[in-house]
Amino acid sequence: MSGLDLEELAEIELQRDEEEAAALGAARRPSAAPSVAPPAGPDPELSTNHPFYDVARHGILQVAGEDRFGRRVITFCCCRMPPSHELNHRRLLEYLKYTLDQYVESDYTIVYFHYGLNSQNKPSLRWLQSAYKEFDRRYKKNLKALYVVHPTNFIKILWTILKPLVSHKFGKKVTYFNYLSELREHLKYDQLSIPQEVLRYDEELRNLHAGRLPPPTKTPPPRPPLPTQQFGVSLQYLKDKNQGELIPPVLRYTVTYLREKGLHTEGLFRRSASVQTVREIQRLYNQGKPVNFDDYGDIHLPAVILKTFLRELPQPLLTFEAYEQILEITSVESSLRVTCCRQILQNLPEHNYAVLSYLMGFLHEVSQESISNKMNSSNLACVFGLNLIWPSQGASSLSALVPLNLFTELLIEYYEKVFSGRGELGAEASEQGAPGARGSVPNEGAAAGDRPASGLARPPLPPRPLTTAWRLL
Repeated sequence: MSGLDLEELAEIELQRDEEEAAALGAARRPSAAPSVAPPAGPDPELSTNHPFYDVARHGILQVAGEDRFGRRVITFCCCRMPPSHELNHRRLLEYLKYTLDQYVESDYTIVYFHYGLNSQNKPSLRWLQSAYKEFDRRYKKNLKALYVVHPTNFIKILWTILKPLVSHKFGKKVTYFNYLSELREHLKYDQLSIPQEVLRYDEELRNLHAGRLPPPTKTPPPRPPLPTQQFGVSLQYLKDKNQGELIPPVLRYTVTYLREKGLHTEGLFRRSASVQTVREIQRLYNQGKPVNFDDYGDIHLPAVILKTFLRELPQPLLTFEAYEQILEITSVESSLRVTCCRQILQNLPEHNYAVLSYLMGFLHEVSQESISNKMNSSNLACVFGLNLIWPSQGASSLSALVPLNLFTELLIEYYEKVFSGRGELGAEASEQGAPGARGSVPNEGAAAGDRPASGLARPPLPPRPLTTAWRLL
């Protein structure tokens, strides 16, 4: 079959998809006429000065925290794409690359919600082919999974058209999910920002196929945590079960190991690890059994365990209450931002403050070795921002990442100055093994990322380029 025949067949299948979706909706809502899904409202956190505001305002792309393997999750929602005459698809491609550029140095996952692609808003097949070619090895190497939700025959034909361009290795990264519920095993489903149109379509699809679906799996009632439980329990629970220690054992063990053996590892905290191994180590910790990371031969494993511990806390380390305050950091004059960070941290519970100080002290140490590990405060902030704070409902929007990452970067870069306000807590954490920060803290007015890193007995580094957070301001 020629390429032209395939393109015609793809057009036919897309029209058929539209008719089936319209019929499915009409079966539930007889009075509803088929229409293009309404665009998402503008993100209230999105600045009109954003370099891609014309595309970003539609909410087509979202960053939805991390999956269960510690990889950043980026979603693409077709139902939020306006008609083609209202969206410059070249700009869409540039915006997609611009967004991915912030994460391609780390492992990441893409979730593609196919529902809503129609003849009015679809890009041309030629555009899709050229777009795939533009994503070089840098983008494809660290893409660990591409989840396609609600696939149709159009996707199968599209895959046939693109097959000559797609490597076998890349093809193995693609997984198809017929229903949203299938995502739960792989992602933190509650953190996904799923459009109402997609939720409604999924419900209609499940109702249509109710007779053919296996009975839903009953969720067992939650069991009380083990006395030795380490993951998924509160800081207070860990303190009570560990003889009053402020620093949770998992955090202490992983930090100690990484400080001794991982400070010079390039890309520390950017790589993922085997999910089976991560679950095995979690099980050992939760059962109170010893863990020797030397037995696994992967320095990135304790780094993933540390991030997993933070991500599975019932409440983020920076607390839900601080979320809105942190989002305002970009509106604060640069010379006052460190002071603002200190003020926000003063409102944290004492236990959270002590644990945060311990962690940030270690990350400051890591950043001081950025010549070898390539992890300066900006890179570390991109990794840890969403592991320290997230909203109480849903996921952080793409535009929220700017202040969240900037806030985290300031905590790491100016560790000594930010955490100098609670001396007693800092001393207590230090007595329990908190790492000491090295290097002097510059004038507060200097922006994080705008000056060379400093350290003891170290030649000055050349100025670093502006960080992602600052470029977006």
